[in-house]
Amino acid sequence: MFAVIKTGGKQYKVQSGDMLRVERLAADAGETVQFNEVLMLGGDSPKLGAPLVADAGVQAEVVE
Repeated sequence: MFAVIKTGGKQYKVQSGDMLRVERLAADAGETVQFNEVLMLGGDSPKLGAPLVADAGVQAEVVE
């Protein structure tokens, strides 16, 4: 499964285990951040947002 998220004015395709360099993120190393602007969920039953997928979110851990 993957997701397309929007943050910092850009769109990113992400999935579990990905390392991503994101601009304009106000968080310190070790913190968990939540991305709620999910544009698409992919996989066996893809969901497209109009413009966002309702009740969808992606969590990530800040490493640096």
